[in-house]
Amino acid sequence: MALEIERRFLIKNDNWRKFITNKIIIEQGYLSKTIDDWIIRIRFTGKDFKITLKKHIESFTNFEFEYSIPQKDGETIMSNLSNTIKKERFFLEIERKSWIIDCFKENNYPLEIAEIELSSEKEDLSLPSFISKEITGMKHYSNFSLANKPFSEWK
Repeated sequence: MALEIERRFLIKNDNWRKFITNKIIIEQGYLSKTIDDWIIRIRFTGKDFKITLKKHIESFTNFEFEYSIPQKDGETIMSNLSNTIKKERFFLEIERKSWIIDCFKENNYPLEIAEIELSSEKEDLSLPSFISKEITGMKHYSNFSLANKPFSEWK
């Protein structure tokens, strides 16, 4: 069984940039219609397409199953979706922990979100100085919600 245990945060400054180890561009879209059931996502990272099935279980734990799909299939699916997002993903190494920073593009600019995957919900976590507010579990900040109601449309 594939579990994702993840916490998410807003960012208050650019101090995270000194910890960057890698970056990729991500375009993803959603085949699901509601956030309260299984989320079906397709993601393109510039080199391959993956389809992911996610379902919230409790607190900040989700089922997550991810599969590679052929390029031609991925292109066809993506070209037929309207609820998509684009983001630049930065990988960071901080105190032997792997963090991700997503810098959203287009209608979700200038939103930036930090994420960390944990081995358990009880794992101790020291927050870096660039972290602002925790948004774990806030549905309107989910990638699915941002694809359907972009940050630029928020009041």
